[in-house]
Amino acid sequence: MFRLDSRLRALLSGIKLLQTKKVLRFSAFWEDLPERQLNTETRNMYRVNRFQQLMKHLPRTAFSQAVEQQQADKYRKGFSCWEQLVSMIYAQLSGADSLRILERSFNAQSAHHYHLNCEALRRSTLADANARCSPTVFTQLAQALMSQASRQLRAQGKELLQLLDSSSFTLQGPGFDNWTSDNRTRNTQGVKLHVLYGLNERTPLQCELTPANVNDVTHAQGLSITPEVRYVFDKGYYDYNWWWKIHQAGALFVTRFKRNAGLQVIEQRSIACEDRAQIHSDMIVRFAHKQPRGGCTNLYSEPLRRIEVIREGKTPLVLATNDLDSPALRIADDYRQRWQIELFFKWIKQHLRIKSFLGRTRNAVHIQILTALIAYLLVALYAKAQALQDSLWMVLSELRTTLFQRPQVEYERHKRWREQRDLAQRRQPDLFA
Repeated sequence: MFRLDSRLRALLSGIKLLQTKKVLRFSAFWEDLPERQLNTETRNMYRVNRFQQLMKHLPRTAFSQAVEQQQADKYRKGFSCWEQLVSMIYAQLSGADSLRILERSFNAQSAHHYHLNCEALRRSTLADANARCSPTVFTQLAQALMSQASRQLRAQGKELLQLLDSSSFTLQGPGFDNWTSDNRTRNTQGVKLHVLYGLNERTPLQCELTPANVNDVTHAQGLSITPEVRYVFDKGYYDYNWWWKIHQAGALFVTRFKRNAGLQVIEQRSIACEDRAQIHSDMIVRFAHKQPRGGCTNLYSEPLRRIEVIREGKTPLVLATNDLDSPALRIADDYRQRWQIELFFKWIKQHLRIKSFLGRTRNAVHIQILTALIAYLLVALYAKAQALQDSLWMVLSELRTTLFQRPQVEYERHKRWREQRDLAQRRQPDLFA
């Protein structure tokens, strides 16, 4: 049977192909078609599929600049950084959990390779690229995409509430131990993903991958603080001097006091009757010691607020904040919102491919985690652009089964089917009248 190659398929889908050595004539082919068939989508201009709609949200200029800056395409031998990115994003969206499945499923859609600017995928080539390529290009692309998503997904008029947390990925066994065993902790061995999550945007704003033994507050000290933003974090970021840095930058924070924190009570505030079922106490306090640990000076000199939140059947939550004006119940609600970043980590681990890895080197693991974040952001931007009201999991589920479908062609085909059905119903008599 005669098989069409990718260039001929691209030609039949509406893209004109010019060849210098041989000129292919298809006039007789089109002339032999009946008039009704000439009006089908093969005569129309090319329609993009859903995968291409998704990839349109990538900041191509930032990606090209990162590739040129890092010289990532040097010595590639035909498999470009762009093809590597497309393959890894396809692996995340399709749910492929091995190189063999990724290769077979991606190559089964060879008619779409031309429009994605890709060639047929070889699993050995992708494995070598993931092992040797530096993840810096993907880190810069992820950061550029997070900045773009923050601008496009931010809801106007809402308070800027940002959540800070980290999640670890356990990596043990042959290949992993070569680079993770030296940085293991008592609880885990692998890498840690630090994320600054925008509650208003429902997307990550900043991310960084570190060894598992890097303390959360060590990473937080390198963050740039934005004024008038409320930061929410847990006791993993317990550092008075970092709290002071946030306060000095004109931002607010909500976190928790430790049980043994030395505090002096300045003022005991009254609690509204309607809040007494949830708020146990509300006090203005100050640190009692300038040197809480040997050789360490506490720079925080301003008053703080200590709020005890009642939890049914559990010990109360003792919150710390530099917001001295907001109602206590609102501050408690802000800290409850911290659960959203936990749900984000749970979502990407359950629905994207970052539990089983396609490679065991440091570069391969970092690239796969970064492309998972890129895929998450692309799905969020796609849902926003298409005005979809479903959850991201429903959007991703639909994309996995219709990734290479062309929505415009499907719509026109369904529209013609409805017109033919209505015409047939008008022509034939109603048998059950």
